[in-house]
Amino acid sequence: MFDVKTVSLEWGGKTLTLETGRVARQANGAVLATYGETVVLCAVTAAKNVKEGQDFFPLTVHYQEKFSAAGRIPGGFFKRERGATEKETLVSRLIDRPVRPLFPEGFYNEINVIAQVLSYDGESEPDIVAMIAASAALTISGLPFMGPIGAARVGYKDGEYSLNPSMAQVAEGELDLVVAATGNAVMMVESEAKELSEETMLGAVQFAHAEIRKVINGIIDLAEKAAKEPWEVKSQDGNAALKAEIKKLIGKDITAAYKLTDKSARSNALNALRDKVKAKYAEADGQTIMTAIKLTKKLEAEIVRGAILKDGKRIDGRTTTQIRPIESMVGFLPRTHGSALFTRGETQSICTTTLGTKDAEQMIDGLDGLSYSNFMLHYNFPPYSVGEVGRFGAPGRREVGHGKLAWRALHPVLPSKEDFPYTIRVLSDITESNGSSSMATVCGGSLSMMDAGVPLVRPVSGIAMGLILEGKDFTVLSDILGDEDHLGDMDFKVAGTSEGITTMQMDIKVAGITEAIMKQALDQAKEGRAHILGEMLKALGEARTELSAHAPRIETISIDKSKIRDVIGTGGKVIREIVAQTGAKVDIDDEGIIKISSSDVAQIEAAKVWILGIVEEAEVGKIYKGKVVNIVDFGAFVNFMGGKDGLVHVSEMKNERVEKPTDVVKEGQEVFVKVLEIDQRGKVRLSMRVVDQETGGELEDTRPAREPREPRGDRPDRGDRGDRRGPRGGGDRGRGGDRGPRREPRGDREGGNPDHMPAFLKSDD
Repeated sequence: MFDVKTVSLEWGGKTLTLETGRVARQANGAVLATYGETVVLCAVTAAKNVKEGQDFFPLTVHYQEKFSAAGRIPGGFFKRERGATEKETLVSRLIDRPVRPLFPEGFYNEINVIAQVLSYDGESEPDIVAMIAASAALTISGLPFMGPIGAARVGYKDGEYSLNPSMAQVAEGELDLVVAATGNAVMMVESEAKELSEETMLGAVQFAHAEIRKVINGIIDLAEKAAKEPWEVKSQDGNAALKAEIKKLIGKDITAAYKLTDKSARSNALNALRDKVKAKYAEADGQTIMTAIKLTKKLEAEIVRGAILKDGKRIDGRTTTQIRPIESMVGFLPRTHGSALFTRGETQSICTTTLGTKDAEQMIDGLDGLSYSNFMLHYNFPPYSVGEVGRFGAPGRREVGHGKLAWRALHPVLPSKEDFPYTIRVLSDITESNGSSSMATVCGGSLSMMDAGVPLVRPVSGIAMGLILEGKDFTVLSDILGDEDHLGDMDFKVAGTSEGITTMQMDIKVAGITEAIMKQALDQAKEGRAHILGEMLKALGEARTELSAHAPRIETISIDKSKIRDVIGTGGKVIREIVAQTGAKVDIDDEGIIKISSSDVAQIEAAKVWILGIVEEAEVGKIYKGKVVNIVDFGAFVNFMGGKDGLVHVSEMKNERVEKPTDVVKEGQEVFVKVLEIDQRGKVRLSMRVVDQETGGELEDTRPAREPREPRGDRPDRGDRGDRRGPRGGGDRGRGGDRGPRREPRGDREGGNPDHMPAFLKSDD
């Protein structure tokens, strides 16, 4: 019934199996990829015809994680998978970015790539499996896909690279790097690193590429068994005459337009030229008009690229390594916890940092179960930032991806939760864009956190690099403009500190780049990052030592686990009372870590004293501040250390005689007391008379000691108790002879009711 084709290979210590012909047979291509016990199904479908007037490639990738894959039911009110999560969006982009450039120019058929995680073993990450499954499905589909590609994750620890580590292993190491590549060249890089060198990062990419080739060979083996007939693609060579005509019409004007350094002026000039082309071919058929527009854009790219390769002249007149003017400002907004305005050329970001308590952490419900993140970075790209009218609302895939890139750049330099127990949210609003706004977010986000008092390990700067590649000739561009990104062959972003790289992302628009190009790009990026960092530090050299007056304060204390129940109390009574009385917020975990937070330092201190009073033991000879809670005839009970009471006897209130305790103290009065004694039962004896009640300082005990009592002497002999009481065994007990029976049986007593006796005591008579 099934014509199943399978390929298996040992890879990274596990078996990778690619299977087709059993599932989703009506798709153009479908592959079931299994790695360990993680299984991903990827199905590819393509439209047979192109929509009229369409002049772009409509490739859509969807990655979905089924909760059943991990034996879980989705949390929340809705018990089914709903809109794409952040992770699903990011993995969809991971698949899309290396695949898209490998379709031929002019192929506009709509393609749908759907990857679904069907089984997850908790170790083999499904994103890599999904990328491999998508490549295999496209390769066997018959579509004009110039692949296949492979993908791999690389970890790094103790100077050694590891292939496809689990997320737990990644967390323990220094690198999380994902690479996608063809057999000849790298197509995409995505990473987070703990300040690693350029050499280490390049070595990781090379290590991944060597392992990826094994997967590519496996996909080729599968294609030889199961590939469908290739689609016919129309050649683009027939447009040479039309292209020459357009070049004659506006070629010189395009060259002049790209010499305008102002983005708005340049855009207006280019739009006017495009309108000129449309007007010339207005009476032609729709296909000709569409082709003319595409050829105009292609001509623009050739003119710009040729000028850069030939003369090293860029659109705005800079050299290939020159960075645009930078201006940084911190404390930009008065009421935020931290803020920065970062401007680089015509790219600008307002970044704000907000500090919160543990309950502000982001809850993430995924295949690995519930997890919580105390660092969030949200990126917004409103249409006015590029001078356009457009949709304004929820973030799209691009915004999610750019925000996550900046998150990866900043995450490695954050302080530990123990050193800085805050939830941190960085918000980046792009107000101008002409070049990498994600790297502006890295720079602005770093400054805004420093302004908020977040003790970063080191500040982070970022730069976007470009590439112009024609045959063997290439030029690497530092700090690319938006047009250079659009017309170039590479978007290579690198962020890091003065000590090393924290993130690296690369997207290629050609069939891949070589090791030599990557090395030059990394070296050039290092110089650019250093320059940008120097400009940033002119605004703020290090994190502020004081938090904003509007930020919550958090103090952390650690108690013995055995004392947790004492702090919480029965049904939470004690901890609720602490919160209600002090106004501070108190969080306690199972390890005995207590976080006390409030915007008022006095409230934090009050709660801290209360809690320490519950868990600490009183010390004999130490002075404490307490409150009178009860007055009795012989003294007063004083509550001190939050949860302990002790007695101040009336004789310990003053050096002179006190008739009544109420002559000295009243309930609710705060007093200083010294611990005199703690007996074996834990009862505490206190003194007020040896403590200065104004300052709490200890006073000299001037009251003379009591004279010792005279001995009482020997007590008279009381005789033999046995003679007085008689033998305990019975008979005459020394109380007047035989006393007789002590009581009559209950049933025979006057007024007794034998019916009230239990059944087992009743007589059978």
